[in-house]
Amino acid sequence: MRDHDFPAPERRTRGRRRFDDDEPHFLKRGRPTGPAPTDPEEPDPGTGETWSSWDDALHGPQPHPHWLVTELAAKDTELGVLKTGKEADVHLVRRGLPGTDRSCLLAAKRYRDPRHRLFHRDAGYLEGRRVRRSREMRAMTGRTAFGRQMIAGQWAAAEFAALSRLWEIGQRYGTITVPYPVQLRGTELMLEFLGDAEEGRAAPRLAELRPAPAELRALWGQLVDALVVLARAGYAHGDLSPYNLLVHAGRLALIDLPQVVDVVVNPQGREFLARDVRIVAAWFVARGLPADLVDPTVLTELLCREAGLA
Repeated sequence: MRDHDFPAPERRTRGRRRFDDDEPHFLKRGRPTGPAPTDPEEPDPGTGETWSSWDDALHGPQPHPHWLVTELAAKDTELGVLKTGKEADVHLVRRGLPGTDRSCLLAAKRYRDPRHRLFHRDAGYLEGRRVRRSREMRAMTGRTAFGRQMIAGQWAAAEFAALSRLWEIGQRYGTITVPYPVQLRGTELMLEFLGDAEEGRAAPRLAELRPAPAELRALWGQLVDALVVLARAGYAHGDLSPYNLLVHAGRLALIDLPQVVDVVVNPQGREFLARDVRIVAAWFVARGLPADLVDPTVLTELLCREAGLA
């Protein structure tokens, strides 16, 4: 285990819970559905473009990256589906300013209609995420259609909050890589696209690669650094595996954090940390990393200490 001498981000204590629902109306609302011929949400039948939704969304950390198009005159063009999942689909979107060469690629993560969602083992993940209105809490507990929409809003908001904090830490210390969280709007989360912008091809998942021994060791080191950062911030990924780790420009990037767990307030926090470690450690050993460099028990104990759980 290597030393981690970068400054520790400030830990949250057992006070206000970071996943509390202070703005239920914002979390519940999706894209407006009002009639239009002038509705800016309605795609142009000729181009498939819509006006940029930047104006009425919650924005990512400032300063915004130089590549991000924030002009209100920009338009979004749907380019296809990058990934499908049980809870959400990820679409590729180009946001560009008409008449100029300013554009950027975004990954739009959209949670499905409540009738067609299957939140995987959501009861354990939602520990520590509470709403203050009893009607909404009952709906979430009973998994009504309204309650499932509330859960989707919480998952999107939790992922956006975690990515925002981790991106700022990564910018400051360079010890963790996540996609920049561009905006949150209802249950749609727009993220930086990681991959080949010219080809529109997403960066490969770790599970798809067969790294050489030196690269494998370097990727493991990056992963340990990232897990330490997560723990110091009070998080467990909650569903970590080689399928939600990307390798982009030589860096390991964490993605898919809707199930992020606040290990301080979640009574199963230690177990989530241990499971994340166990799954990724098994993959690295199976790919040839010496087992003496990968001790899940030692790493889990380190993460628990960094999170203040020891």
